[in-house]
Amino acid sequence: MFAILQAAGWPIWPLLFASIVAVALIIERLLTLRRSKILPDGLLEKVVAELRQTGATPEMINRVALSSPMGRVFAAGLRNMRSSREVMKESIEEAGRAVTHDLERFLTTLGTIASISPLMGLFGTVVGMIEIFGSQTPGGSNPQQLAHGISIALYNTGFGLVIAMPSMIFWRHFRATVDGFVIEMEQQAIRLVEVVHGERR
Repeated sequence: MFAILQAAGWPIWPLLFASIVAVALIIERLLTLRRSKILPDGLLEKVVAELRQTGATPEMINRVALSSPMGRVFAAGLRNMRSSREVMKESIEEAGRAVTHDLERFLTTLGTIASISPLMGLFGTVVGMIEIFGSQTPGGSNPQQLAHGISIALYNTGFGLVIAMPSMIFWRHFRATVDGFVIEMEQQAIRLVEVVHGERR
């Protein structure tokens, strides 16, 4: 491995750093964006059942808010359940925007790595080409310097693509996952509003 890094030259180090960051972000998002953690099964039914039994007590609202991101959205609505339907919906939408922002955390960084890695690899290719041209002397080319320039060009291009492809795949996957969670949270929040205002049993 060290021999490959040595052959790839100094342009490989920014790519290596980008790969470490990308792997860390992918692992973090895989652990965070789990359905059981974001949208616990049966949460709406539990909230509605407790609401009918004991009402929206401060303790119950705080417990719901701490349970999950969807619980935060429900709690925002429950804090304003005595207000009009519009006010309750607005409070849920505000909480939903904050939750969506949290769910999209680090995705911009991952998308940036996916976009910039091929460019960083291309930069390494340019450095390698400079090495190749630098190996040309009036007496002919320096084979060792020529080989080094070619290895820099090829290793950096390849490594840039290796980083970019999985980063792009996971970025798209996480974006789609977040979008799906947001739509489902909206649907369940609307059901809660309808239950509270007597439009649904």
